[in-house]
Amino acid sequence: MITIFKYTLSKFATFTKVKIPVNAEILSAAAQGTNLCVWAKVDTEAETEERIFEAFGTGHEIPFDMGIDYTFIDTAYMSDGLVFHVFERQVRSDH
Repeated sequence: MITIFKYTLSKFATFTKVKIPVNAEILSAAAQGTNLCVWAKVDTEAETEERIFEAFGTGHEIPFDMGIDYTFIDTAYMSDGLVFHVFERQVRSDH
């Protein structure tokens, strides 16, 4: 069955690991209350895999890691005035 799931991310950890069905399509990221969340279209019958998301505040450095790329998801405007830019880590196949 195809449906949309929500995953809550940490705003203050270096990254958040999420168990998510294989081939899930990340749709968006946004604030919901005080939480930072991503929404994905998933096949509920698929096996799961671990995916890694990172949120960087405006003006914060995005690290350069050999073999790691970042795919931009969305910008989230939190109720406390903070703004986070959500990325998914992508390990390059050439490393």
